[in-house]
Formats: sequence, C-alpha cells, structure tokens
Amino acid sequence: MGFQGDMYIWKDRKRFWGMPLSFTRYALSEDRLFFSVGFFSVRDEEVLLYRVRDLSVKRNLWQRICGVGTIKVTSADKSTPELILKNVKHPADVKERLHENVENAKLRRRMRVNEMMSDFHDDMDDDEFDDVPDAT
Repeated sequence: MGFQGDMYIWKDRKRFWGMPLSFTRYALSEDRLFFSVGFFSVRDEEVLLYRVRDLSVKRNLWQRICGVGTIKVTSADKSTPELILKNVKHPADVKERLHENVENAKLRRRMRVNEMMSDFHDDMDDDEFDDVPDAT
C-alpha cells in the first residue's frame, strides 16, 4: 500500500516523541481505514468504515506532552475487529474526521435504519413484549 495520491482524506505515521519516525502508517479514504506496518515484511490491514461500531481516544501524560494520542477503532470486521492507531497527531480531530466518514459510509449503504432496528431488538427484553403473561 503506497499511501500516495489524492485518494486519502488523512494520512499519518505512528510517532515517537511527536516525530513520525516509524514504519507504521495510517490512512483514511472515503470508505476505508488503512493500516500498514513493516519495512522488509509489510502487513497491510483495512477496515470498511460502514463496519465501524465505536471510536475512542486515549492520551496519557507523555502523549499529551508530545501532542499525540491513541485512537481505538472497534469494528464488526471479522479479520480486524479492533484497530489501534497509536501516537497520531491531533487525535481528537482525527477521531472526529473518522466519525464523519463512518456516518457518511453508513448513510451511503443505508445502514442507519437497519442498525438502529437491530440494536432496538437486541436491547428489548423478550418477556416484556411477547404479550404472554409471565408464569409466577
């Protein structure tokens, strides 16, 4: 994965002391989040944005001093259920950009209504809605 070109909305590298001195690269396109690590032996992963379930940011003291943070991406992807973007610059801004693109990807795939309905049915207690009196 070459991370060159205009097809990416955001690109960064894992940073050490705020400097992009690693072979771990991240990129965001309109519909996918990419992760690439390695120099001689390279491993590439990607997560389709419509499968993202949750985003969170964590910044410890050293990360705050260096202006970086870690973003945890939880997804419904079977091969990559969790993707950690370590030590990225401006993590809160990146998380918001990710969130916007996740929502847009879900809207393009018309997933919002289906997802809400499945969450509603998962949260419902079957005994409350089956119109059958509980046995006591």
